Amino acid sequence: MPLTARIALNRPLRRLFDYRIPVGMDLKPGQRVTIPFGRQQATGLVVETGVNPPEGITLKPIAGILEPWPALPEETFRLLSWASDYYQHPLGECLFTSLPPSLRRGRKAQEKTEQWWCACSSSATLPGNAHRQRALVDWLATHPEGAPESRIVQAGFTRAQLKALLERQLARMVAPPANSHRATPSESPSRQPVLSDAQSAAASELESSTRDRFSAFLLYGITGSGKTELYLHYLKNKLEDSDQALVLVPEINLTPQTVARFEHYFGARIRVWHSALNDGERLSTWLKIRNGEPVILIGTRSAVLLPFTNLRAIIVDEEHDSSYKQGEGFRYSGRDMAVYRAHLNHCPIILGSATPSLESVHNARQGKYRLVRLETRANNATPPAINLLDIRSRPLEGGLSRPALNAIEQTLARGEQALVFVNRRGFAPVMMCFDCGHISDCPRCDSRLTYHRRDRAMRCHHCDYQTAATDHCPKCQSEAFKPVGQGTERTEDILAAAFPETPVVRVDRDSTQRKGSIQGILNTVNSGKPCVLVGTQMLAKGHDFPNVTLVVVVNADGGLFSVDFRAPEQLIQTLLQVSGRAGRGSKPGKVLVQTCHSDHPLLKTLCQGRYLDMADQLLGEREEGRFPPFRAMAIFRAEADTMANSLQVLDNIKSLANAPGIDVWGPLPAIIARRADRHRAQLILNANNRSVLNRRLTLICQQLDQQKLPAGARWMIDVDPQETG
Repeated sequence: MPLTARIALNRPLRRLFDYRIPVGMDLKPGQRVTIPFGRQQATGLVVETGVNPPEGITLKPIAGILEPWPALPEETFRLLSWASDYYQHPLGECLFTSLPPSLRRGRKAQEKTEQWWCACSSSATLPGNAHRQRALVDWLATHPEGAPESRIVQAGFTRAQLKALLERQLARMVAPPANSHRATPSESPSRQPVLSDAQSAAASELESSTRDRFSAFLLYGITGSGKTELYLHYLKNKLEDSDQALVLVPEINLTPQTVARFEHYFGARIRVWHSALNDGERLSTWLKIRNGEPVILIGTRSAVLLPFTNLRAIIVDEEHDSSYKQGEGFRYSGRDMAVYRAHLNHCPIILGSATPSLESVHNARQGKYRLVRLETRANNATPPAINLLDIRSRPLEGGLSRPALNAIEQTLARGEQALVFVNRRGFAPVMMCFDCGHISDCPRCDSRLTYHRRDRAMRCHHCDYQTAATDHCPKCQSEAFKPVGQGTERTEDILAAAFPETPVVRVDRDSTQRKGSIQGILNTVNSGKPCVLVGTQMLAKGHDFPNVTLVVVVNADGGLFSVDFRAPEQLIQTLLQVSGRAGRGSKPGKVLVQTCHSDHPLLKTLCQGRYLDMADQLLGEREEGRFPPFRAMAIFRAEADTMANSLQVLDNIKSLANAPGIDVWGPLPAIIARRADRHRAQLILNANNRSVLNRRLTLICQQLDQQKLPAGARWMIDVDPQETG
């Protein structure tokens, strides 16, 4: 009987395909192969060998192997197979997420050789105005072994300048030095972070973990307590020169400053992984990891899926952040997969946050995680004082009350910086006619169009619909068509008018689209000169601004009355995180939280700053309401051309979901029921026993794959959802 292999494809199919293994071909699970698929050649991953072929069917042979070694080592293969079962996603798509885009397309797993350059000992001269070429010659002279072209470009020079030097015989191409492609231990192995007494006590607890054994630590460190120094100290003392480590961060915008601090201690061992890298950069990093080089990888959530072969430590910074949950397709949690990966790798994991998720706090209370506290700010800095500013009956200018503007003025007069937090980008969330009452709605969604004055555009932040802005009401042609509410642009304009001599720096998704823009903004702020920062949640996470002493939260009421059971937790986390930007240096900090509900118990507790007490209170409410983490939850979402078809799909799922031990809520339309002309509804499943829920989900998904849906309808599943609206 011929040998048979089971192959996974990068397609949304919950089935695998059997192929005959040609004589003499040696295959292992996780190996990439080329196979005939219909009239095309496809790239597949071997899942299993030695399977029994179906009777009466002649199998096609595997066309070839792309590498003689498995692209996915055993531990990575097990991780992704577990994730496929847990998150109910097709195995093929899960496995292929561990590959860089070029390997998914079938490219050979070998790095493109980068050109190296060095200076020539030529007597040729340069024109007097060739200042950049002369600077490039001087720069190359400081690198006698040569430098790769990418590093030369990063240093601010261009390929055109290199070509000009080549023509003048002032530079030449050379072969890379031996082992130039390999990561190396730090150039400064003796360099160590300096820890305070509180940090040293926390470090002792973290370092009690045993090498080659799984252990999970929840590092609760208040904002400004120096969690990054602890991470650095831990890796310096626990990693050997041949070890790999993974450091997860929630946002790309946090990567540059994190990388700079880690490179200071670990030099060339540091590599990065995020969506802004090009295909060549991703392949280069992927190969280093797969080849077992001693890389310390700093990356966003998808970095947890990469094929590490010698992983010895995992750190998840800002572990509470919702960015760790993938929002479409393969809806995995990077944080939760990191914990399971540490378990598979028999290595320690540190989950760090000033506002840990309720799930992590619950795990610590249950003894699954070891809680390590760091409740003293670094350099003897004091936590900022949080004050509620009731804005009922107060006139507002761009969302800012007069006491808030006075506080900003006093801060700037002292030569300090202020941060204004507005969790809505654009100029105004609504354009309304004050004569006829018309409001500009998105024609494709159940939402309003946001006015962006800089671009004179009306945009939907849900489907990206865009149209030109107008000064006249499109319904009655009145000129009383005005913006209502505030966004970052409007607040920026108000502050620029109020403080014309002071730079006002806006930080949101619109202002940071260009590559390197966030670094330029951070450089401006880190100069220490008086300025006002205006921004969204991008400013709330992880940034260290020593001269920011005042934080103003424009509106804190959004999460108090949401239908989402996670909203109070997310509100408190956001407010404490953004408050933590104040007073991180030697000067004390102050926080003003504008609200119309200053008597709300949650906001009153916030002023005391004791997050774990608030977390225990919220956990009590979750337990009483029978919400996660006390029960397992999954959501089926459906969308179609009509709401009736969406509800029909979910009614069918509901009939399959009814089983002992499972509660079903719905189906109901989503909060934004129409998005991009698609009608959306959802069905929520809850169970006390996660295994019972998982088995039922598997059965439902298998049956749905065999059923015909109404025309234009589709469904998706979200296990452990972060949003229930």
